[in-house]
Amino acid sequence: MRKGKKLRVYGPGEVLWLAVLLLLAAAIVYPLFWILMSSFKDYQGIYGNVWGFPDVWHGENYITAWNKGISQYFVNSAVVTVVTIVGVVLTASFAAFGICQTTGALGNAVFLLCMCGLLLSPQVCLLPLFMLLRTLKLKNTLWAMILPYIAFRLPVSIMMIRSFFVGISKELEEAATIDGASLFQIYRHIYLPLSKPILSTVVIMTAYYGWNEFMFATIFVDSSKLRTIPVGLMTFRDGLMTEWGVVLAGMVIACLPIMILFLLMQKSFVRGMSAGSVKG
Repeated sequence: MRKGKKLRVYGPGEVLWLAVLLLLAAAIVYPLFWILMSSFKDYQGIYGNVWGFPDVWHGENYITAWNKGISQYFVNSAVVTVVTIVGVVLTASFAAFGICQTTGALGNAVFLLCMCGLLLSPQVCLLPLFMLLRTLKLKNTLWAMILPYIAFRLPVSIMMIRSFFVGISKELEEAATIDGASLFQIYRHIYLPLSKPILSTVVIMTAYYGWNEFMFATIFVDSSKLRTIPVGLMTFRDGLMTEWGVVLAGMVIACLPIMILFLLMQKSFVRGMSAGSVKG
């Protein structure tokens, strides 16, 4: 006679943790679900049936939101975020590789110097950055956002990538050196391919920061044509106070790129976070 599989019995502590996790998941997921459902409603539908599904699905809310300014904000945010990601990944990986190649006290000193950037608060740097960008005639351009974004993401990115590079076997580098490979070839053909998890983590974290940053985008850019999603949504909301369905549709459009990016790269993100947290 085949023995039946034993059912796992959860203890009181496990049941309590499971209940807490379910409550946290509901607290996060339900507001997103409500925004999505409400984005398909009109004004009467939102206030007449707040918690229910739309009686009539107003897909035109998304077309209206896109045509009333979200498209321009979306393009600006996409340009700023993509350039910021490229700048951070290239600069941070080059710097991390150089630090790993610099042995002894000098390498540690350079690494500590890079980490000093973590001590700088964006709020404290507002006035010096404003004056610097105005002197360089970069104020009210997309570069006024891109350059500070890259600068403030570099320290943590260098730290994460370096911690991963340290764990790469030196035997691979020595074998490549014997075969006549240059440092750049070692960086390109050994370090970068093996570092996809941590680079994916840096990409997601940088994308999230660049897409949602509000303070620099508000102060360093005055032109309405250069507004990014966070600043544009505030203006968008003020201009459509009675068309909440259109406003919520704009919010959904603004959230989609980061959500899709995370879903596509979540496995590499988790691997990179776990690997980068345990390597020296």
